[in-house]
Amino acid sequence: MSPGLLTLFAFVAAALAVIGIYSILSDLFLRDRVRVSRRVDEEFRRRQRDQIQKSALFKADFARLAAEAAAENEERPTLRQRFVTMIEQSALNITPERLLLIVTAAGIGCAAVAALIRPNLLLAIGAAAAGAGIPVLYVRIKQQARLKKMMQQLPDAFDLMARIIRAGQTMSQALQSVADEFDQPIAGEFAYCYEQQNLGLSPEISLRDLARRTGLLEIKIFVLALLVQQQSGGNLAEMLDKLSHVIRERFRLRAKIRAVTAEGRAQAVLLLALPIVLLFAFTALSEVYAGAISKHPNIIGFALIAEVIGALWIRKIVNFDF
Repeated sequence: MSPGLLTLFAFVAAALAVIGIYSILSDLFLRDRVRVSRRVDEEFRRRQRDQIQKSALFKADFARLAAEAAAENEERPTLRQRFVTMIEQSALNITPERLLLIVTAAGIGCAAVAALIRPNLLLAIGAAAAGAGIPVLYVRIKQQARLKKMMQQLPDAFDLMARIIRAGQTMSQALQSVADEFDQPIAGEFAYCYEQQNLGLSPEISLRDLARRTGLLEIKIFVLALLVQQQSGGNLAEMLDKLSHVIRERFRLRAKIRAVTAEGRAQAVLLLALPIVLLFAFTALSEVYAGAISKHPNIIGFALIAEVIGALWIRKIVNFDF
């Protein structure tokens, strides 16, 4: 037998041996992995059902909820409502009361550390404000990251829903397909909406609650278009395709605007942070300067007011809805 043919037979034998070993290992281990994954999904759905049953939507009159929803749409949300919404949209397993406790503890802890380093009232107040703002900033960053990822998933989710509707399935099955095929966060939100309908909540209320929880304009447009379609009829699959195209165009335009305004936003951050950083630096390095500043608190007050006005002004320039 030639050496080349012998090498070929050896290669085929080694490949078959690897395939056989992989098959044995997959039968032994991957089967348990699939079973564990299935049990995790079942546990997630069970916890979602428990959370839905404890929500206010199942404990109140639907007419009163509709009136409250209309009032929320007409009036601007309060500071407390925006705070609760931020925590809810961040998907962190934390209550508003617990976050306030963390904020208070962080502020007091940072103020105590600053007082131990240098006993100065101005430095302690600044450290307390910075420490209290860190937990809120973290929740805000998580919220924005989650909403951004959800918005990126929306066009593909609507495309999948359009294909399912064309196949003759219902909207509830389309919601379930998005929950099964996509990753978090959109899978969790659509699964929550699907479970609400399974537990007896009307589709209109569950969809309005989906728009309220996410807070995205794109999902509000989707819910409004879906409710109008249910009342007046029409091609639902075509509506989903058009909505997917519109969202992709909005997302592309938003990315272009952020790229154009990137330099202005960077300059704004630098200009707003520079006075604060220099104030703390001079306070920490020079006791004479700190004493002189502490004797004139009006200067600090006017500077903070100017900082806030400048921040709001720049934010109005570089951020806008369309």
